[in-house]
Amino acid sequence: MVHGNPSWSFYYRNLVKALAAGHRCIVPDHIGCGFSDKPGDDCYDYTLARRIDDLERLLDHLDLTGKITLVVHDWGGMIGMSWAARHPDRIARLVILNTAAFPLPAAKAFPLALRICRDTFIGTLLVRGLNAFAVGASLVGCKINPLPAKLRRLYCLPYDTWANRIATLRFIQDIPLTAGDKGYDIVSGTSAALARFRKLPMMILWGEQDFVFDRHFLDEWQRRFPEAEIHSWKDGGHYILEDVQAEAIPLITAFLKRTGA
Repeated sequence: MVHGNPSWSFYYRNLVKALAAGHRCIVPDHIGCGFSDKPGDDCYDYTLARRIDDLERLLDHLDLTGKITLVVHDWGGMIGMSWAARHPDRIARLVILNTAAFPLPAAKAFPLALRICRDTFIGTLLVRGLNAFAVGASLVGCKINPLPAKLRRLYCLPYDTWANRIATLRFIQDIPLTAGDKGYDIVSGTSAALARFRKLPMMILWGEQDFVFDRHFLDEWQRRFPEAEIHSWKDGGHYILEDVQAEAIPLITAFLKRTGA
């Protein structure tokens, strides 16, 4: 289960509870996220390429045997699917949650708020000084069942200082939009490789009111994977496992059972 930004492995806690009795659940925190180390730029390269290599090193270290089920959300889609593109023979099935593994769809405008955070010093002050990205995501990430204050605090808990918010900002600054951006070649390569997974069981769970990963992204997944099992909520938000937990988690558990996991 690969998380995104500005969340952490905490996002998957209820899915792990539902699956742990019968499955081995591997839920890492990316470097700089959750309770992983949060090194400075002098010690760590906060880029998509490094994230993919990190995931590869982890899974190699665990010496897994057999094929895996890959669950991805937000940046976890680009990271996880890029790793999968290197090792398509190791993937048994896919669970896709409000994410992308391809360039920004042509019909989707890059949100102004992300542009400010990505490209301006004001954005740096907002994200690292005020924790605005994590706080904002906790406030708007659930539309049907807004997160209570306690859960909002827990989502923001690891990002409690300027230094500890480095990954939150670097993830935004690393978003590749054009061919000249670092990492865009990875995005293009992963996008081209997705066809390799057309015959695998895939479930897509989607909140259509996601601020970034909206219906345009869902349409692209559906275009590429017309046989995927899709469940979308017109009023659902970005944190779909929180927003419709009572529906989404049983759907995933049933999907795994039905497809042999």
